[in-house]
Amino acid sequence: MSGVLKFFLQRFIRRGSLAFTLADGTQFTCGDGTGTPAAIRLTTAEAERRLLLDPELAFGEIYMDGTMVVDRGSIADVLAIALDQPDMMPRWGKLQWSLRYLLRNAQQFNQRNRSKRNVASHYDLDGRLYSLFLDADKQYSCAYFETPDASLDDAQLAKKRHIAAKLLIERGHRVLDIGSGWGGLGLYLAEITGANVTGITLSEEQHSVSNVRAAEKRLSGSARFLLQDYRDVPGPFDRIVSVGMFEHVGVGFYDRFFARCAELLTDDGVMLLHSIGRSEGPGITNPWVAKYIFPGGYVPALSEVLPSIEKAGLLLTDVEILRLHYAETLKAWRERFLARREEAEQLYDARFVRMWEFYLAASEMTFRKQNTMVFQLQITKRQNVVPITRDYIPREEARLRGIEGIKGPKLQLAGE
Repeated sequence: MSGVLKFFLQRFIRRGSLAFTLADGTQFTCGDGTGTPAAIRLTTAEAERRLLLDPELAFGEIYMDGTMVVDRGSIADVLAIALDQPDMMPRWGKLQWSLRYLLRNAQQFNQRNRSKRNVASHYDLDGRLYSLFLDADKQYSCAYFETPDASLDDAQLAKKRHIAAKLLIERGHRVLDIGSGWGGLGLYLAEITGANVTGITLSEEQHSVSNVRAAEKRLSGSARFLLQDYRDVPGPFDRIVSVGMFEHVGVGFYDRFFARCAELLTDDGVMLLHSIGRSEGPGITNPWVAKYIFPGGYVPALSEVLPSIEKAGLLLTDVEILRLHYAETLKAWRERFLARREEAEQLYDARFVRMWEFYLAASEMTFRKQNTMVFQLQITKRQNVVPITRDYIPREEARLRGIEGIKGPKLQLAGE
């Protein structure tokens, strides 16, 4: 078994420097010797067998289980090498990929009850876990780094400001936030723009926290959060925003999602969709991620999204691609999480912490080394709803920044 594994690993890892020690003591190094070296040790023959038979699933599992140990560097260093190879996937893993592609619609069949279960498995974890690594406002999506030295909190505030600027919200506008998280964006829009915000989520934990935060900020009259599916919320709305939720819709439901948004959006309304995307064609969700992190989730290609927008009779008025912003966000999350590793172990256990570390590191390196990005799509029903040049965005950001300067202390307290 060790000889076969060595044969395939040396043909897959051709860039970087990754040293292996197998269970029988065999040692070898793969790659061309460039970059930061890393070393791992497989402690059992079973771990070797699993890695050989299903590398995409097993790589994370054996790290979680402790049968793959990083002897030099970190798991992030190992993943930086593994995800930077000329062939994105070992040859012996392509058969599993093809089979999983055939089954992806069934795995993403996210009807109401299944969507709620999927959301609960990730977002209804102990709320203290997310407080270990998120910013003060608990923004669990890609931040917007206006400068390389921006802090995580500043970058998350900039993200909310950037989205609000594209939405062109006026006081009194009815705003729907689909997938409202812990309420940070909805509360920002209510407080800074004077909008009447309805946030919807399927997470009971997020729903409860959001309404408590609204009450604490005395915004319950203008920001309400409902435990509701996007397919069931009544309209209409002047503005619709969705950040980090579309990845949970499922490819078979894109037509329904945008058709529902078209039904809910007024004729002169504006929608902003913020989602992780793949720059290449359609693919699959990594099986380890699908099993342990985001069941039912999928990162779409734009070629899968745009046809559904067209079918719904909606117009695409602006597209922005954020490339490395999420890599920097994930790096900050990973570093903050590891700095409080012992607290995370007290909440769960060491295996859970290794799972979460692997998730954050793998996600970061996917953005750094592969063709993954975030897209922001501005959508309307009519051509003349938004300005014809993009210079209104920085002007609107400057206006919002001025309002933040007046109300800044309240914004900080809301995240405590």
